[in-house]
Amino acid sequence: MSKFLRKLWMMVIPIFFLFGGNVIAAEGEAHHGLSQSAPVIFELPLPGGIEIPFSNSLIMLFLAVLTISVVVWLGTKKMALIPGKMQNAIEWVVESLYSFVESLIGPKLTQRYFWYFGTVFLLVLVSNYMGLLPGVGTITYNGEPLFRGANADMNVTMFLGFSYAILWFVWSIREQGIKHFILHLFGPKGNMTGFLNIVLIPVFIFVGCVEVLSICIRPIALGARLFGNVYAGETIIETMSLMTPEVVWNVFCILPFLFMELLVGFIQALVFLLLTAIFLKLQVGDEDESHESTEEAS
Repeated sequence: MSKFLRKLWMMVIPIFFLFGGNVIAAEGEAHHGLSQSAPVIFELPLPGGIEIPFSNSLIMLFLAVLTISVVVWLGTKKMALIPGKMQNAIEWVVESLYSFVESLIGPKLTQRYFWYFGTVFLLVLVSNYMGLLPGVGTITYNGEPLFRGANADMNVTMFLGFSYAILWFVWSIREQGIKHFILHLFGPKGNMTGFLNIVLIPVFIFVGCVEVLSICIRPIALGARLFGNVYAGETIIETMSLMTPEVVWNVFCILPFLFMELLVGFIQALVFLLLTAIFLKLQVGDEDESHESTEEAS
């Protein structure tokens, strides 16, 4: 596996840094900065006069999904007891992710929901790196960039945030039930009993309302954080690429920022995974422990 990764690194990295990062604009075209809104490239007609718009960021999102699917398919189409280089690399990535998620939320929740956490980490990571590939932002179609980093579009990141919010709600109800879900938010905290517990009921209700507000803000924070970091990085690279018309000097101008974006792209994927896992653990983790302690006491 080490030789395979070394060869891949030697082939991809020089090409990436020489021609990547949205440096090479089409000959004779004006190179514009990254706009906040993702332009619609084409519309897919459906029966009944309905048309589904496809933006350049949505195209990149589909390409990221396709890339992950093809790599996994190629690495697992001939599964062997003694894995080959590609199968070994894929297994190492999956096992490492599984162990990391398990350390965050425990074996029970990991076994049930790793399919989401592993997928969203890889999707965010691949989307971040594909936004730095050659031609992204420079190849045009009808005067608009044909490709755009998927996570540099707030529509995509907000979809990731709100889709997780729906899954979080469903998973929390499944793990706790309606009763314990509400009690976890508005019920008494700690081991207080008797009169003090009754006196503090207004405080517990107020804390629960604050928690509900925090839950409502979470998907917005998840989407805005991911979009802001990715969009800012790609905008910096776009700006630095306009510092000089010479391609060679452009490479030297953006090279430090490309290194930084490689790191930022990984960190943002990891942060998205961490936050989503911790949000689920905060809601159902303590409840699981309390159930176990109650059963032991009984």
